[in-house]
Amino acid sequence: MKKVISLFALIGLFAFGINSASFAEEVDSSSMAIEAEMEDTNMAAAPAVVEETPTKTAEAEPAKKTVGIIQQVKQYFIDGGPAFMSLVFLVFLLGLALSIERIIYLNMSTTNNHKLLAEIDEAMQSGGVEAAKEVCRNTRGPVASIFYQGLDRADEGVEAVEKSVINYGSVQAGLLEKNLSWISLFIATAPMLGFLGTVIGIIQVFDIIEVTGQTEPVQIAGAMKVALNTTLAGLVAAIVLQIFYNYIVSKIDGIVNDMEDASISLVDMVIKNNK
Repeated sequence: MKKVISLFALIGLFAFGINSASFAEEVDSSSMAIEAEMEDTNMAAAPAVVEETPTKTAEAEPAKKTVGIIQQVKQYFIDGGPAFMSLVFLVFLLGLALSIERIIYLNMSTTNNHKLLAEIDEAMQSGGVEAAKEVCRNTRGPVASIFYQGLDRADEGVEAVEKSVINYGSVQAGLLEKNLSWISLFIATAPMLGFLGTVIGIIQVFDIIEVTGQTEPVQIAGAMKVALNTTLAGLVAAIVLQIFYNYIVSKIDGIVNDMEDASISLVDMVIKNNK
């Protein structure tokens, strides 16, 4: 009987423990649910924070207009005044035209002197002086012309050949240096015209200041800028022409040196064939 009572007591305690545990779990779950609902309500009640992101403007900034070189030169020409800028431009064109003509002439005057001497030597050994003169006649350039004049007096002796070569070499050197004085003149004239236009522009600026009485730096700076455009144009023209001039002079010096060396070789060739 005692065993039965103790067994029922154990079963009751076990059942009470399970009920209490389940009750505790229900309480915990209900409390957690309540806390979750409170958090949801707090979040709903709190104002939403919206992150401001930098928005790009719908309208893009207008692209800067790129001005070409031709437009800039045209604007400088107009700002500097058509009168003096036209004079500077005309001087530059004339000097440039003469420079290009000299460069073309000098390039056409350049020959292979070693090849020409070899052909003349071969012609003199095979056909004499007349065959060598024919080779010179069919060859272009001042060196061939000098050789022709020297061979034309080969029958008069070596001294006549040498004298003829020297004299006609001076003539050809003068032809090579043709129009160089005009290019030098244009190189000197271009900046002087630019300075003249600038001086006249500055005088006009002071006349405007005297008449109007306005001495604002912005107006004076703008007028001075316009006045200095002529000087800028003159200096640019002179620099370009000076570069061409130096190239032409160096080209002439090279051709003249080749002429002198080739003339000495021709005289030696005539002496060798007259023996």
